Amino acid sequence: MLTKEEEAMLNGEMGEGVQKAMEIIVALGKIYNAKELIKVESAHISGVSYKNLGDEGLEFLEEFASMGVKTIVEATLNPAGMDMESWEELGFSREFAEKQTRIVKAYERMGVKATCTCTPYLIGNKPKFGQHIAWSESSAIIYANSILGARTNRESGISALASAITGRTAKYGLHLDENRLADYIVKVKCDVKGVSDFGALGYLIGKIVGDKVPYITGIKIADLDELKALGASMAASGAVGLFHMENITPETKIKKMIKDHAEEIEIENLKEAYETLNYDIREIDVVSIGCPHASIEEIRKVAYMIKGRKVKSQLWITTSRRIYDEAKRQGLLEIINEAGGKVIRDTCIVVAPIEELGFKTLATNSAKMATLSPSHSKVKVRFGSLEDCIKAALSGVWNDN
Repeated sequence: MLTKEEEAMLNGEMGEGVQKAMEIIVALGKIYNAKELIKVESAHISGVSYKNLGDEGLEFLEEFASMGVKTIVEATLNPAGMDMESWEELGFSREFAEKQTRIVKAYERMGVKATCTCTPYLIGNKPKFGQHIAWSESSAIIYANSILGARTNRESGISALASAITGRTAKYGLHLDENRLADYIVKVKCDVKGVSDFGALGYLIGKIVGDKVPYITGIKIADLDELKALGASMAASGAVGLFHMENITPETKIKKMIKDHAEEIEIENLKEAYETLNYDIREIDVVSIGCPHASIEEIRKVAYMIKGRKVKSQLWITTSRRIYDEAKRQGLLEIINEAGGKVIRDTCIVVAPIEELGFKTLATNSAKMATLSPSHSKVKVRFGSLEDCIKAALSGVWNDN
């Protein structure tokens, strides 16, 4: 059932572009048997890198923008395929840069903020508990649902854009109370410390639960970077949009978030994840930190570890422009640059055309990147702790402990 305003959008009374956007929202509602639409507070839009979109995606966005449509809620943008300012210095081609720039400008003409980050919640687009939103980008979706307690389905880039334009989404899936209850109880029986361990745990859980909701027990403490890594890898190895963690995530502190007949599973060690995500390589071309985009705390840790030293492999720390500016203000960029590392804005290894740069081997502490980059970027990967990755950057080789 549509309101009069929603019917006006669908009938074209607010323009052809708004009509097309509303047709997308209504079609999703029909597919998932939604009874109504709901207003959203914000949108986060994926489908930005020219590497992924190609010419067809570019043409679609420019055509849509030419209709004069404008977003009516806060809308932020996922990473592009390059640092929008330093692309030439990093070795990306002019042809790629020109088409990537056209994509970002098309979004800007529609009112989307060119944030180019997968962590919008670190730069101001941070929904409140219980708010309905329309986000794409798997790692941002699971963070918003799980750690912030907002409500979004796993939107596509185009459906998130349609929601930004109409201010609506269909009320189904994780917008409904009953679908936020856990299907699995995951009992963690091993120590889990640091970003890579939490990523490894998420990888194992995602492989088991698929697109279902897990309720995780056995973790006594976790910081936001660790939770970010957990969710990102869970969404990459499976299709998880929401997890609960006993006494840590917000909804668990309000009521029991478990279905009556939830299946119980136990995870006794992380060995399988580390073995699966590691290739048998030693020479490392590039070490990449920041998938999802690095927080200021993560950049500070890297700076502390390489201060006064020199890297032998390429070292990329990918982050948002706002975090980059804060790192510069704190003097962290200078430390990293002097060591030969690079802090890079707007992009990450997964969506950048790094195959053009000649990288064949990569080390990372991100289980999401270790899961996706062999297929997305045609590299062989070493996955381990931040300490292991920095040692590899300084020596040029990966040493098994």
